[in-house]
Amino acid sequence: MSTPIIIGAVVTAAALAGRWAFKAAQPLASKSIFSNTISKKRPIGGFERKITKQEAIKILGLRETGINKAEIKEAHRRVMLLNHPDRGGSPYLASKINEAKDFLDKSVRS
Repeated sequence: MSTPIIIGAVVTAAALAGRWAFKAAQPLASKSIFSNTISKKRPIGGFERKITKQEAIKILGLRETGINKAEIKEAHRRVMLLNHPDRGGSPYLASKINEAKDFLDKSVRS
């Protein structure tokens, strides 16, 4: 009667040890871009309360100079394909991506 309980405890302990070993072996660079990891290319922390031009440019992955509406549209499409809620993405991230596109569309003339 106690044999299945012992076997279950051993299997659980082995699974937890394997999970710990797997997480310890992952490099820091493979963590999410929205976590608080230190990286030269990725921002630290979350989003600003009110979107800024620099944040909108970072969200869409654009350069700060020479932005036009066609580049904004293409960058928005590319990022949304990766983060759309219908494809398993976060609705919050999708709303931030749309907010970035709208902000840049209003600030860019052509």
